Order: sequence, then C-alpha cells, then structure tokens
Amino acid sequence: MKTALTIAGSDSSGGAGIQADIKTMTANGVFAMSAITALTAQNTTGVTDIFETTPHFLAEQLDAVFTDIYPDAVKIGMVSSAELIGTIADKLQEYSASHIVVDPVMVATSGSKLLRDDAVDALTARLLPMAEVLTPNIPEAEILSGMSIKNAADMEKAAQTISEKYGCAVLCKGGHQINDADDLLWRNGAGKWFRGRRIDNPNTHGTGCTLSSAIASNLAKGYDLDTSVERAKAYISGALAAMLDLGHGSGPMDHMFALKGEFTE
Repeated sequence: MKTALTIAGSDSSGGAGIQADIKTMTANGVFAMSAITALTAQNTTGVTDIFETTPHFLAEQLDAVFTDIYPDAVKIGMVSSAELIGTIADKLQEYSASHIVVDPVMVATSGSKLLRDDAVDALTARLLPMAEVLTPNIPEAEILSGMSIKNAADMEKAAQTISEKYGCAVLCKGGHQINDADDLLWRNGAGKWFRGRRIDNPNTHGTGCTLSSAIASNLAKGYDLDTSVERAKAYISGALAAMLDLGHGSGPMDHMFALKGEFTE
C-alpha cells in the first residue's frame, strides 16, 4: 500500500484539517499519516481558539514518520508560524521528501488573514520552492502573485507568475465569482484548464484540504500530475454531490461517499 503524510492543523469538528486529509487519503486508497502543526477548536460556524505545537514537537513527529513508514507523498496545509515552516522545510530536505503538495492556507473563506507576515515570508522562501504543486484559491493566488484576479485571463497571468517565481506547478482554484468550478494547472510555461461542474451545495467546509490531499494521494499511487488533478476533482465532486448536511454552518462533505461494504451498513 502506498502512503501519504499530511502536515496540517487539527479540526475538532472533523470536516477540514488533518481529519479531512486522513479521510480523503483513506478513501483514495493510500495509508494516511499525520504531523499536527496546531490544535484548533472549531466547528462548521468558525474557529474559536488555536493551540500551536512547538517546533521541537513537530520535528519529533516528522522524525517518527519518516524513519519508520516513509511517505510516498506529502501534503502541507495550515502552518501559521515562521518557526514551524522552517522546521518542516528542514525535515523535508533532511529526508529527501518527494511529491510535496502545498495548500498555502493564507486566507480564510471569510477573508480573514491566517498567516503572520513573517510566516508568509518563510512560506514563500522555504516551502513553496520545494513543492511539486501549489493549490491556492483566488485570494491566495492574489497574495502570491501580487496581482488582482477578476477573470480567467487574470488567473492565467497569476498562475504563470507564481509558477515562474517558485519553480513549481500551480493549480489555481476557480470559484470566487470568476467561474463555477474550473481550475487552472500551470506548469512548464503552459496552462491547462480542468473544467468542473457547479454543485449547488452550501456545505463546503474543508474543500481545499480535501482537494490537495486527493492530489497527494494520487501522486503517491504513481499517477502523473494531470491525472492526479483530474481524479482529485472527480472525487471532490462526488463528495459534494452526496449532499451531507451536518452542523449549523457551512458543513463538511461526505468523504466516504464511495465506501460500500458490510461494515458501512
């Protein structure tokens, strides 16, 4: 069995963060492991508190994983401090990690900034150049490119700028009134659009975590990047179309929509 590691924060309500990552990786046929960057007290209505791990303890978690069950792919999500970002970069270099997918969690759906300025600097200087692919949403792509994105042509310019700046592929996620669910993959000087169907489901908690984890899972299994993105988009469409409805806010998706067997009945 192929393996994947998520380095991210914990979501106590189970819809995003490492909980969403582990469910997604499991549903996509790989063995999931985690290194936790922060505990969050959150649910479908918002985050009420964050308790960050220490750089030392994060390093211990990463050592424990890499020295025993070496991951075939790594997904990086919420990391809120420069010190933790440095720790992750050091360890990924030490263990020559491959198939690194970075979901640059910088801006909340509400528009709130999630990273301190020094953490943004550390993220762009240390982690992004190590990535095989970045998966920014529109507000994050605006920060990384220094551009305003209003339409599909702007998405292409921003994705090209980010890709050239950090030397990696960029999956610029649509939505945000620009299109329904069309994402743009830019790499090696060219862009490819992945068309998606809009699913009228208000419960979208954890979609970014889920998409990046699904991409990492498919890379771990040996699929190329284009196929990994295509399969990840199909998976997230299925999870949204299952129309799970939990909680009082923007609820989680049904990550296990395709799981059938005697123990799920």
